[in-house]
Amino acid sequence: MSEVNTEEIVQTEAPAEGQEDQATAILEGLLFLVGDDGITAAQAAQTMDISEDRVRELFDQLQQKYLDDAHGIEIADYGGVYRFLSKAFVHDYAKKLFQLGKSSTLSQAALETLAIIAYKQPITRVEIEEIRGVGADVMLRKLMARDLIRETGRSDAPGRPILYEVTEEFMNSFKLMSLDELPELPTFGDEEESDNLFRQ
Repeated sequence: MSEVNTEEIVQTEAPAEGQEDQATAILEGLLFLVGDDGITAAQAAQTMDISEDRVRELFDQLQQKYLDDAHGIEIADYGGVYRFLSKAFVHDYAKKLFQLGKSSTLSQAALETLAIIAYKQPITRVEIEEIRGVGADVMLRKLMARDLIRETGRSDAPGRPILYEVTEEFMNSFKLMSLDELPELPTFGDEEESDNLFRQ
């Protein structure tokens, strides 16, 4: 059996400089997949096997495309890291969506995420996910919509990920004067302890 040249396969599958529609579609898909982590021009160039200048051209084209108010999202560039963000006119609706069940008891997943942030703040999404072992992107958005957590700057780690901390609303909701009043940190995954951590 002849030996497969993997380098040739990568070069064949990479979008050609002239295949603009395919290249922008691939970049768009990568942006969606990376979520809040974002992606740099260098990462995208290496992944797509094209030049960084070409990637920046594609990013510019996508940014222009999403400027149209027919789209509810846009592409932001913070410190060379590109990511999708919802547009300002969507925020009130997103807040309403996530607050529909505000009067209901927080789920175990929400309690675990809140506990991690309260004990470890300021903390990044990736650090939260490493502790819980599951994705936290949607949960963070819901907790922010309920004003229980907020962004508090960016980490110095690569990509400068967002840091999160609890809010005054969190303190008021759980009748805490100080975070020093928090009980001993439970072992996450223990349903009974996690459920009893915060009781509204």
